[in-house]
Amino acid sequence: MPMITEIEDLRRIYKRRVPKMFFDYTESGSWTEQTFRENSSDFDKIYLRQRVAIDMEGRKTASKMIGQDVAMPVALAPVGLTGMQHFDGEIKAAKAAEKFGVPYSLSTMSICSIEDVAENTSKPFWMQVYTLKDDDFMQRLFDRAKAAKCSAAIITVDLQLLGQRHKDVKNGLSAPPKLTPASVANMMTKVQWGLGMLQTKRRFFGNIVGHAKGVKDPSSLTSWTAQAFDQSLNWDRIREFSKMWDGPLIIKGIMDPRDALEALNVGADAIVVSNHGGRQLDGALSSIRALEPILDAVGDKIEVHLDSGIRSGQDVLKALAMGAKGTYIGRAYVYGLGAKGQQGVTDALNVIHKELEMSMGLCGRTDVKTLDRDILMVPKGFSGDWDA
Repeated sequence: MPMITEIEDLRRIYKRRVPKMFFDYTESGSWTEQTFRENSSDFDKIYLRQRVAIDMEGRKTASKMIGQDVAMPVALAPVGLTGMQHFDGEIKAAKAAEKFGVPYSLSTMSICSIEDVAENTSKPFWMQVYTLKDDDFMQRLFDRAKAAKCSAAIITVDLQLLGQRHKDVKNGLSAPPKLTPASVANMMTKVQWGLGMLQTKRRFFGNIVGHAKGVKDPSSLTSWTAQAFDQSLNWDRIREFSKMWDGPLIIKGIMDPRDALEALNVGADAIVVSNHGGRQLDGALSSIRALEPILDAVGDKIEVHLDSGIRSGQDVLKALAMGAKGTYIGRAYVYGLGAKGQQGVTDALNVIHKELEMSMGLCGRTDVKTLDRDILMVPKGFSGDWDA
């Protein structure tokens, strides 16, 4: 097994081990993938200011996200279909996060159910929900999350319409996946992945099948999925969801200061600046470029987190120094999961942690809570000087 020193090491193994259909699901954005690419490449435009002859001993990355202690301000983002990247993927990722001391976010579109993850972990995790039309399903989903002692709910608000991801369409990646001769042939070459999937009974959307009205089996999932998402969503509807949950609330998918202020008015505990990993509106700003105007709009009235594009501890460092109080990794941990299961997720977290604390020290800081823009060199106009 190759030595793991960076996230790219895990991505290379992941690409070899996981079927193309699921690799492409992770490694794709919508339309031309401009936003998908710039989510990562825009971090490279921000430079770090190196300092010397400063005491760098005793570096600390421990912090809090929505009042919860974290070993570093990095959460595992909600990612659909994680249980198809590796058997029992959500359980393995949640266990790795728990052991490391960072939050795990379970997607509504997970393969393992809320109950599956709760039975296999001992600490609370976060539950992500979409803004669906079915009130009965939504209330029961929140109730199930409460019964599982989830410590926060994440409402994803940027998926009223599903952005077209060309690779997913061509691969038949839908809910449930439409297998083609090509995808089946490719799966047959991924022996280790296939043997793992044979070991588990968890191969379908555990939070939906048997829980949503009329969805008794995978074959009835397609029609439900096509009708479930609420294209008429508004902020009053989001207020209804917050009442259904009545607990710590995070709103994910904010890219405009006006929407950040609306989320503040709803009473959310945190917002996540996120463009869904570049999988929704192609041509939108990268999350790191969108961060500063949102921070300017809400000030310290609400906790602001950042998601989309983070592939290293230095990316985490830059986001925190720009003002985010927490960050999320999705693809970075999925690479590890697909490559090596639970150990791969741990490897990804170790890589990011080491890069974060070493880079922080070289910038002359020893506590992640003291990071600010003084350690950065940000290009003029980075966050926009638009003629509109």
